[in-house]
Amino acid sequence: MSSAGARALAAQIEAFLRYKRSLGYQYVRAAFWLKAFERFIQQQSPGPAPLEALARAWLARNESRKAVSVAYELGVLRQFFGYLRRRDPTVVVPGRSWAPQSSASEFLPHILEARDIRTLLHLVEALRPPRFRSTMYRALLLVLYCTGARFGEAVRLRLRDVDVRRRALWIAESKGRARWVPFHPSVGRALARYIGARRAHAPAGPDDALFIGNDGAPLKTKTASHLVTVLLRRAQLKPPRGRIGPRPYDLRHTFAVHRLVRWYRAGVDVHTRLPWLSAYMGHDDILGTETYLTATPQLLHLAARRLRRRLSQRRRWA
Repeated sequence: MSSAGARALAAQIEAFLRYKRSLGYQYVRAAFWLKAFERFIQQQSPGPAPLEALARAWLARNESRKAVSVAYELGVLRQFFGYLRRRDPTVVVPGRSWAPQSSASEFLPHILEARDIRTLLHLVEALRPPRFRSTMYRALLLVLYCTGARFGEAVRLRLRDVDVRRRALWIAESKGRARWVPFHPSVGRALARYIGARRAHAPAGPDDALFIGNDGAPLKTKTASHLVTVLLRRAQLKPPRGRIGPRPYDLRHTFAVHRLVRWYRAGVDVHTRLPWLSAYMGHDDILGTETYLTATPQLLHLAARRLRRRLSQRRRWA
């Protein structure tokens, strides 16, 4: 591609990013890969290479990358090329066959039991000093399990995002969506106690992070995830080494399944409540929520018992 063509492509990438962000998407990771694609093109020898060929070469630039990475980059290119095609019908949108590998995670969700959650909370109390460390991680675990928030969403919360009086969290611009997340009064009491300890530990303004480290700096997602992994190992829910066993993110899976169990036990119509759960968890539709609805033995038992009861009622009415 000529230098003029490369400059034109760079301008088109900037226009595409402005367009996506105008729709409310942060588009940070996708922007990183599009910029990498732009640099790749600039480093190629000048010539009449078609954009389609450059895209194929970029996707195949490193054979050691994981299939999930290639699939993600292809998805970003498909969106960008689709944007270009609106103005130029000759643009070829990359097909999914360019990266036929599955982008599904190799991990299977692990649904924790209520006693596992209690064990984790007990282990938090034994964390090394200062005392604020255990107080902070206890509050974080409660938010993760009781609201089903994504790990990054919880860690990024600010003090002004927590309304203890109205019992709700404000989660801003997560995957292009913002939402209120109501919580139980018991969670509100726990958060009120934590916020009091947090204000005593370090200066706190409305825009400051809710969860902070011992030094008063905002807690990092990687740091928090590592600590929760350590707790899972101490609880003997996860082997001492390796990547098998429950992950910190499985607290979100656990929240979704436990919510269905409570609805079944309460006798509500679960199918009519699924859109509520989808909106609560920040999904665009129920399809996004289905990923979290693992069929545990307990859930299957409750569903089967309800089915038997309904069939019995129909036979009596017949």
